[in-house]
Amino acid sequence: MTGLVRVLSIVLIFAVSACGSLPRGAALQREVTREAKIENSQFQVLPVTRHNAKLISHWPVTGWSGSFHWIKASRGPQSQVLRVGDQVNLRIWDNQANSLLTPVGSNVTVMDGLVVAPDGTIFVPYVGNVVINGLTAGGARSRIQSELSPIAPDAQVQLTTTPGVINSVSVVGGVASPGTYPLPTRDTSILSVLASAGGISQTLRNPLVSVQRGNSTYSIPAKDLFENPDKNTRLRGDDKIIVQQDDRAFTALGASGAEDLIYFPKEYVTALEAVSLMGGLNDDRADPKGILVLREYPAKHVVAEPLNGPRKPHVIFALDLTSADGLFAARNFLINPNDTVLATESPIVAVRTIMSLFGSALGTTAQVVNTSNTLSN
Repeated sequence: MTGLVRVLSIVLIFAVSACGSLPRGAALQREVTREAKIENSQFQVLPVTRHNAKLISHWPVTGWSGSFHWIKASRGPQSQVLRVGDQVNLRIWDNQANSLLTPVGSNVTVMDGLVVAPDGTIFVPYVGNVVINGLTAGGARSRIQSELSPIAPDAQVQLTTTPGVINSVSVVGGVASPGTYPLPTRDTSILSVLASAGGISQTLRNPLVSVQRGNSTYSIPAKDLFENPDKNTRLRGDDKIIVQQDDRAFTALGASGAEDLIYFPKEYVTALEAVSLMGGLNDDRADPKGILVLREYPAKHVVAEPLNGPRKPHVIFALDLTSADGLFAARNFLINPNDTVLATESPIVAVRTIMSLFGSALGTTAQVVNTSNTLSN
């Protein structure tokens, strides 16, 4: 019967081989990188080391600008100045008899809702247009009172203001109460305005705070803004504040704890941190020598000189996490948004699968032989 066992085992092994590729969950490193060896290939494979990781960091950035730009915090005066569109309310007190300024039977005249005109003036009866643009409330009151002195030497002016658009900021979204908020002083900080708007929505994942000022946009992770007092910049009139989720992400694939779209939890993510965010490597399947980062560069960034930039539009960065050099390289290599991080499968997995199938084949053969012996007896 020994010959029968051998024959049946061979038949079963050939049957397994005829089924094609063995079942597995991820590609092998050599399968992904072999296409780069083809002539005129559009793929480049670059092992990442401590030496070239710093050089690669100077390559063109993909997926975003490469950093968040924020406005340096500074201090401003505790007063506000009048601008076009601000509203001015006047109370003019004059005790002289037959005053031109006050109505009969009263010693005060009220002028509410005066709007600073595009030329920076407001109209005051018997005086004409008075330029107050760029003055503080106190400075504007003194100027109006000075202009009134020829016709009312003892007149006293009381002035209050309501900021217009140019002395206000807009909070567009991502807060409890979006809207337009006046700036009480030239030292109003962004955190105070966000607090007035009800704070950042708790439903936002890793929120970003952006300020649109003129033709420029400045952004910062909300976490950094809250943790660093030197980031609490002061606002200017007509600034627009937008709070939204940070949508930068990379794709995790292969023999890792998670195969998913993983969003950046902070401004920069290294390859080593990316592996951690992926849930680590699967101990039974992953090849720690074959962590691949797939990145696509625009054609304009392709160069001929090695290490000065990508030589092909599609670059596969290979990381070996089994050596000190590879681990430190992974700590310095930055993941870009839209990268794909692939944890390749270890070749040993295929060997284990074959051995398991071979064991199953032997077990099946033994059962066949035992059944045959039983029938013969």
